[in-house]
Amino acid sequence: MLSIFLKPTLLLSMPGESEWLLILLVILLFFGGKKIPDLMRGIGKGVREFNDAKQHVKDEIEAGMNQKDIVVNTPPVVTPTQVVDATPVVTTTAAAPTNL
Repeated sequence: MLSIFLKPTLLLSMPGESEWLLILLVILLFFGGKKIPDLMRGIGKGVREFNDAKQHVKDEIEAGMNQKDIVVNTPPVVTPTQVVDATPVVTTTAAAPTNL
């Protein structure tokens, strides 16, 4: 019974030649001949911006991984001129007079 639903003829597939022709005809009717170049130009810009953003994110991730490797592999450098102030800081506050 399940094999009936899994037949390739019943599943959605890529459009054939006649379907592509029908799709292009409908697009031509909706947008007209003058609007199609503008539509394609907009789609091209969108794809280009998407690819640029994808490459930017990939570069940032790789830079972060390289930076983490440098920080992990480099031991901290302590110079003898560094002095640590060990005097405790004590602050006192005066109690406000209470009138009861």
